[in-house]
Amino acid sequence: MIADEQSTKTFLDFFVENALKEDVGEGDHTSQACIPADARSRAQLLIKDPAVLAGVEAAQYIFNKVDPSARLAIFVEDGMAVSAGDVAFEVECNTRALLKAERLVLNTMQRMTGIATLSNRFKFEVEDLPVKILDTRKTTPLIRFLEKWAVRLGGCTNYRFGLYDWIMIKDNHIDACGGIKPALDRVAAYQEEHGLNLGVTIEVRNLVELYEVLEVGNFTRVLLDNFEVPLLREAVLTVRNRYETEASGGVNIHNVRQIAMSGVDYVSVGALTHSAVSLDLSLKVIR
Repeated sequence: MIADEQSTKTFLDFFVENALKEDVGEGDHTSQACIPADARSRAQLLIKDPAVLAGVEAAQYIFNKVDPSARLAIFVEDGMAVSAGDVAFEVECNTRALLKAERLVLNTMQRMTGIATLSNRFKFEVEDLPVKILDTRKTTPLIRFLEKWAVRLGGCTNYRFGLYDWIMIKDNHIDACGGIKPALDRVAAYQEEHGLNLGVTIEVRNLVELYEVLEVGNFTRVLLDNFEVPLLREAVLTVRNRYETEASGGVNIHNVRQIAMSGVDYVSVGALTHSAVSLDLSLKVIR
């Protein structure tokens, strides 16, 4: 889940309410025409591809939202590996409610499972190294909490959830502010003025900028953006553990290990969310 259980419930309430409103509109006329109001059915969630499953807890929440009497028998928990042909869970509930929730459950779980599966691949590439793989804010608007939840289920780490919980001074901030020193000085003054103690990441584009930020200080982590691996190694040696180091830019499944072996503490990977492919799942009524 996200920061805490109550926050997750708030996001889920908003998400489910509006997603159903988008899909159901004035009513599910097909089910209302075909299905008696008091009918009940049982269905299975079927896995069609090897994956790391994600979204079971969200699915349970959705089914209980459309039918408080819905009962799930869960066979595979979130974050577990699955194979084609596996049954993740069975749900028994009002049939109209089942059919109302079907597409929302599948869309949610397919997206989350795709992200968890890709995240797990990245984790596997570096699991023997002292580095953490981070996600980014390159997420789908209004379902960031689901996508970051899936990243964690896949074994990677959430960075900041938004603009509010970590300060990141990027190239546009630096250029608009007039330089590295003014940006760092203003951030330090802003935090003191507002009683904040947020982590501060500052992006550098070359070794010259790295030397400048090290001279100024007042930050938590330096983001080495689009550095070639030999320059990454030199940058890590230059920082000498005085600050956290993060590599970013152009990271993919083929080069992440080489980047991680440079000695950086973190590698941020936008692809975890923006390039994940949804996994194929289906929900089939069995009686």
